[in-house]
Amino acid sequence: MAMILELLPDVGVATLRLGMSADEAVGAARELGFAPSDPDYSDAPGQVLCEHGESRMEFSLGFTKGALTDIHVYRFRIEEADVTVVLDGLDVFRTLSEELLERLEERGHTVVQNGDGVDTLPDLKVILSNESSFEYPTDEEGDPIYFDYALVTSVDFRGPRGD
Repeated sequence: MAMILELLPDVGVATLRLGMSADEAVGAARELGFAPSDPDYSDAPGQVLCEHGESRMEFSLGFTKGALTDIHVYRFRIEEADVTVVLDGLDVFRTLSEELLERLEERGHTVVQNGDGVDTLPDLKVILSNESSFEYPTDEEGDPIYFDYALVTSVDFRGPRGD
């Protein structure tokens, strides 16, 4: 059965919602088929790693003062996995990185590229990266061709002046 996980800026990922308690967030992750790697996480953890066995995909749920503030989404490690992660209707992990950024800009989103494979969409509070140690598809030079990490956060990382 296909799994579609939507990155929802300022909201969360799929049914995971920024602001949820650890129990609520882990419960939502479980409903999506993800299990916490440590079932004995505390009520106010710093992070909880949740894994999806079938696709070998992971979420790292980041908490501040007991509330979910960051959802780190790591690309599935099984290429044939029937998992799609979307942002603004675009497939984040199967669209070529450069093409994805171009299409996001065409849709009016600000994209800040740093040249090191970590790109930000500051207005959306989303970071995309393709600096993985896993063996994902690469180009002729060995550089990753797809993003393998996405962060949705409630933290404004634009700086004090909004830039």
